[in-house]
Amino acid sequence: MRRALIVGNWKMNKTASEAVAFIRDLQERVPTPLHADVVIAPPFTALESARKALGTSSWLSLGAQDLHWEAQGAFTGEVSAPMLRDLGCRYVIVGHSERRTLFDERDEQVRKKIKAALTHGLSPILCVGESLAERESCRTESVITAQLTGSLAGLTTQDLAAVTIAYEPVWAIGTGQAATTDQVVPVHRSIRLFLETGWTSQTASAVRILYGGSVTPQNGKLFLGSEAIDGALVGGACLNPDSFATIISLAETERA
Repeated sequence: MRRALIVGNWKMNKTASEAVAFIRDLQERVPTPLHADVVIAPPFTALESARKALGTSSWLSLGAQDLHWEAQGAFTGEVSAPMLRDLGCRYVIVGHSERRTLFDERDEQVRKKIKAALTHGLSPILCVGESLAERESCRTESVITAQLTGSLAGLTTQDLAAVTIAYEPVWAIGTGQAATTDQVVPVHRSIRLFLETGWTSQTASAVRILYGGSVTPQNGKLFLGSEAIDGALVGGACLNPDSFATIISLAETERA
């Protein structure tokens, strides 16, 4: 069984000082996980404070919520992969539905961001997912296949091994309406089949595929207990140290 990965996406929440308080609280609540990797993705402004709070031996890893595909240049307001690496980031989220819908991000841009992340030693977490209208018109698989095709084009087997995929149905993000395992598992299996077809079965079997979309301590066990689901990309529930600690504990017990 693949080792679980739990990612807390803070989105545009928490100041630098609030990030420090959160990390200290979480570390007191959770012993070092034996069966799960845990990542927090604060806003850019809190990354340096979070890095210092984590220190050099924390079981928590640092991630970023986005990046630009260029290493440097005249891109006002953007942040590059080398900058994130210098701040201690190991992971970076790319292609989140909020980037796609609110900022008109396209698969070509996502692909360039993935390549930039890999070039500079960051592990990208690629988000894919369909809208409610696309699901109701039975287009879930075709939409996600198109997103995967456009975002992963040109990646080698070695590249793909460093990528995590997060299936986040847009209609479940921040709505409190989580998908059911009956809805999620078939999508996860189709994603893994896509990877097997495009690369190798050995590489595809090692890629972690997460679920994201209104994951809570109450429903987390349903997702984390499935062999097809390798972890969770958590939004609102990761902002509270108690609820995030509970989700991490669920990953521990379900993957033990």
